[in-house]
Amino acid sequence: MSGLREAKKKKTRQAIMNAAIKLFSEKGFKNTSVDELAKMAGVGKSTIYGYFHTKNEIFLAFCEDQVDFAFSDLAKKRDPEAPLKEQLLTLFMGQFRYVTKNYDFGRILSREMVFPKELTIDKSNDLSERYLSALGEILTRAISRNELRDDLELLFISGHFYALYIMVLSAWYERRFQSEQEIEQALEKLLTQAMEGLSPKNREQNIA
Repeated sequence: MSGLREAKKKKTRQAIMNAAIKLFSEKGFKNTSVDELAKMAGVGKSTIYGYFHTKNEIFLAFCEDQVDFAFSDLAKKRDPEAPLKEQLLTLFMGQFRYVTKNYDFGRILSREMVFPKELTIDKSNDLSERYLSALGEILTRAISRNELRDDLELLFISGHFYALYIMVLSAWYERRFQSEQEIEQALEKLLTQAMEGLSPKNREQNIA
């Protein structure tokens, strides 16, 4: 009996999520009411609030699904022994495609992950921790292959690379880039700069 109840709850939650994705994409986040969400999902308004206290919580549930998708998709596509830059590009481009399928969600994501609202800050932090932890596993393997220095803190390396992705995602919404190819080229350049450094290659020789 409990199994059937859990299956029904999962189905209802997914119906709400699907309605949110459709309506937010068509009408925008601000212009979508909870009444409209309930009607499209085929549930009562009180049921919506039983699963999500605010529209922002629905958005964060999407973010959680997006994190799960990004790393499961990466696991399917990547060679765990491929160069770090290649793995990061696979991860970030997969994430970019998933997020920008739903224009408004992607815009809110870039804002919420950088400036979370007080009501959702704990959930945002949980998502960030999950993401950075999974990214840290990729970086740990890169360190073992001598692609990164072993005296660096994983949290800061993870934050560094993720910040580059957020910056490029934000630039997409500012229309600084017009195509997916431009996004990938920009990410590759930023990752290369981060891994190779910004100082002149002959700097040490000049100092000596």
